[in-house]
Amino acid sequence: MPSLKAVLAEIVQEMAAQTDRGTVASYIPELARVPVQHFGIAVATADGQVVCAGDADTSFSIQSISKVFTLTVVLGQIGDALWQRVGREPSGNAFNSIVQLEHERGIPRNPFINAGAIAVTDALLGESLPREALGSILSFIRFVAGDERISIDKDVARSEQETGFLNAALANFMRAFGVLKHPVEHVLGVYFHHCAIAMTCRQLAMAGRYLAFSGRLPASDTSVVSTDRARRVNALMLTCGHYDQSGDFAFRVGLPGKSGVGGGILAVAPGTASIAVWSPGLNQQGNSLLGTLALERLAKAMQWSVFGA
Repeated sequence: MPSLKAVLAEIVQEMAAQTDRGTVASYIPELARVPVQHFGIAVATADGQVVCAGDADTSFSIQSISKVFTLTVVLGQIGDALWQRVGREPSGNAFNSIVQLEHERGIPRNPFINAGAIAVTDALLGESLPREALGSILSFIRFVAGDERISIDKDVARSEQETGFLNAALANFMRAFGVLKHPVEHVLGVYFHHCAIAMTCRQLAMAGRYLAFSGRLPASDTSVVSTDRARRVNALMLTCGHYDQSGDFAFRVGLPGKSGVGGGILAVAPGTASIAVWSPGLNQQGNSLLGTLALERLAKAMQWSVFGA
């Protein structure tokens, strides 16, 4: 088995040579400004190490990766009552599609498409003010990452609020069916801000450790969630984490993962490692083009696929 450090160095070299790097998200103006040449990768292992390569310490907008953390927080607050408002099935449609939502009378197909994450955000608000709910999300991410420096990119949040018309349509549609309980502007304010959280690959790999290690932080053996809950979040990441490319990602990479249109992907090799990769150029489904390729190379080289070597 090759060393992890050598594998990451080889992956960075291969990604640097790629001419097709995808296209940065242009519908959020702040994301459109990110240079497509960036590539970073970090792997947090059971012994507390974080092995990094490339631009692993460059901060980026995690976007929909935040949905993994909001799902974890809301399940801690209301448990399985969430599933009365959000489904657990792959969508097969684009992450911001309204068609399926209309057909299914305002119940989002899963918590990782935009409509589902907006419904999760509404549930997370509970009796809290938007500022309090956002604070609980940020505090949780800082806790699992072990890093108080993690913050919200206010420019990205503002950019999303100014251009998030389709998300507003999704939210209003769900409010019309009674799926959302809070004012749409409150829910969207929290949603846009948690998607605008900025992290490095190193921080993100650290934050995903509780999912890789049965709900615990391995270095301190601190319990974050139950083993069963970690397993269920991983199952949703595997089946729904890449929108209408989730099946292809499972086929190629074989790991639970969650992507974001900022170009990041958080992936989990259960019992072995938490992995974060970032390359801002996206494919047609809105997932990082080189990030997906890099994870495919990593899983194959280290024999980390959940489906066997």
